[in-house]
Amino acid sequence: MTYSAVFWDNDGVLVDSERLYFQATQQVLRSVGVNLSLERYRGLYLKESRGAWHLAVKKGVAAVDVEKLRAKRNRIYAELLRVENLAIDGAAQTLAALNGRVLMGVVTSSHRDHFEIIHARTGFCRFFDFVITCDDVNETKPSPEPYLRALEKSGRGPGDCVVVEDSARGLIAAKEAGLACWIIPTELTRQSEFHQADRVLGSLADVLPLLLPSPQAVETTHPG
Repeated sequence: MTYSAVFWDNDGVLVDSERLYFQATQQVLRSVGVNLSLERYRGLYLKESRGAWHLAVKKGVAAVDVEKLRAKRNRIYAELLRVENLAIDGAAQTLAALNGRVLMGVVTSSHRDHFEIIHARTGFCRFFDFVITCDDVNETKPSPEPYLRALEKSGRGPGDCVVVEDSARGLIAAKEAGLACWIIPTELTRQSEFHQADRVLGSLADVLPLLLPSPQAVETTHPG
């Protein structure tokens, strides 16, 4: 199958930022007596997509203070993004090789300001034809809305596009939007269920050979 467009998830696929989001969330929740383990984070954020703020409510934290905690987490996360080197190995090379050969969009559940902080450091934005963040949709993954919006932006049909994701919630969103989806599991998502995936890849390096035709397929035939 040949695809003319690829929709990238961002966190965990192009950049190693999810661990920082966990650290910031864990730090803020610890201040109100909630111990958020990595395993619990995986379940609440990456599988159930429900977050962990209800754990603070159970500790007696008022709704208005939960919002303050969320804002504090976002500030801490932004600070971490500004100092960490986040690009996943091979991401720059993969994007550069595909640049101008396939349409590329990013579909992320991150806020736009966090996304822009990340890619001010990576320089990857020059490769993207469009970016859809959580600020651009009413519902985030696992809702199909972000990928349906990507289809509209791309001007392509579902059969022309492939999604590259790392999480079960992203996979669900892609499949419900009628899209093929390749999964690259990370340490945080490796235990998830990916039976709906069209492919499960070992690393980002596996994407390029699947998207670009072989040299033989692009050879020019000269008249004899």
